[in-house]
Amino acid sequence: MHGILFKWILLTLSVLAASYAVKGIYVKDFWAALIAAAVLGILNTLVRPVLVILTIPITIITLGLFLLVINAAVLKLAAGFTRGFRIDGFMPAVWASIIISLVNWALHKLIWPV
Repeated sequence: MHGILFKWILLTLSVLAASYAVKGIYVKDFWAALIAAAVLGILNTLVRPVLVILTIPITIITLGLFLLVINAAVLKLAAGFTRGFRIDGFMPAVWASIIISLVNWALHKLIWPV
């Protein structure tokens, strides 16, 4: 249970970092980021694997770059479900997905260096 809570908080911090770094990403407050992180975590668990499997041929042809599109689409979907979290356009979603991934990875490595 602590692991899920820990990952949720790290994802929340990553969403907040993306909102500060990318123009076109709007997060109302910390609570909106917390809810957005929860929705994003649920979508990453349920929807993203299905999308990855369905788009394997395109992902292979693009040498994995299509995964950025999938991540951005899931992030945009999470913004659609969350009040107080908005993404204006697809390119901000792509950049935000990159930043969220990098910040989340860095925070995991900083806190759990193993």
